[in-house]
Amino acid sequence: MPDITHILEKESLSREDLIRLLSVQNQNERDLIFQKAMEVRAELVGNEIYLRGLIEFSNICEKNCFYCGIRAGNKNVERYCIEEEEVLRCAEYAFENNYGSVVIQSGERTDQEFIEIISNLVQKIKMLSKGKLGITLSCGDQTKETYKRWFDSGAHRYLLRFEASDPELYYKIHPNNKKHFLLNRLNSLQYLKETGYQVGSGMMIGLPGQTIGNLVDDLLMLKTLNVDMVGMGPYIEHKDTPLFESRDQLLPKKERLELSLLTISVLRILMPDINIAAATALDSLVDDGRLQAIRAGANVLMPNLTPLKYRENYFLYENKPYLTEADDLIRKINESDMLNGYKIKLGEWGDSRHFARRVN
Repeated sequence: MPDITHILEKESLSREDLIRLLSVQNQNERDLIFQKAMEVRAELVGNEIYLRGLIEFSNICEKNCFYCGIRAGNKNVERYCIEEEEVLRCAEYAFENNYGSVVIQSGERTDQEFIEIISNLVQKIKMLSKGKLGITLSCGDQTKETYKRWFDSGAHRYLLRFEASDPELYYKIHPNNKKHFLLNRLNSLQYLKETGYQVGSGMMIGLPGQTIGNLVDDLLMLKTLNVDMVGMGPYIEHKDTPLFESRDQLLPKKERLELSLLTISVLRILMPDINIAAATALDSLVDDGRLQAIRAGANVLMPNLTPLKYRENYFLYENKPYLTEADDLIRKINESDMLNGYKIKLGEWGDSRHFARRVN
């Protein structure tokens, strides 16, 4: 079996190398990988933590993904769409507290009313912040024309996860129909890049039936797509979804957490200068999951700014820490001995250094 130290000294990692890294069981070997990721992060992106104030704008969705709590087929969800004034208050809070950026996330819709609403929100957030707030969108598959309209309105980053790059696994967690085709998502990522966005994607870790080889292929897909940022996290089941029936195939929560943190570190080594978000889902596995992700190589946090009255209806998965206030998360970071040497960087967009190198 190849020596971990030897693999970590390589300038380029093969698929076999990545499988070896993600398969480690020995804590000493894990620590070597985490240490390498911290060194790479410090050298290529620094030890700053960038904030993205998360606004979960709407849970209305046209898609019927088998893993998601707000899927169109779930009749147990109270649907909502936050009023414009409330969204702007959230953005104003982010601006006044020097976050630097906000994320508008929603279920997937492609109707003209939705397209218009997002465009107007982006423009008004730009106006209220005098152009100082960065804006990331995560609103699913759209046409190239829609992506351009939102970009021209002022959005400059877009997150669109493919969730699983292996077609067989992908269609175990999505319906196999035109609305959910994997190729559509990959085409959308290309459209986003052509439009000029900083492009993000990612996958779920620990899906039923997922192998280490599947995860490695996901990492290689991210590298092939040449993404600028990644949002990935552990799969957490939801009782009102078809995939809940496969919960007996899941890794225990402790092992899902360990695999998720290891995947973050390996991705940091594989793609050193991208932005990596510490997924909220990690806190569903353990209270300080996101803080552990920062130590593993992530450099972006997304405190939830969504008004409390809506949060319980944006349950993508069970045990989501929806009552955690943004201020509580930031206080936890500032008081944590775990994050000595890491610093929240206020008032900056925190753009991907990979993007800057990619376009220059």
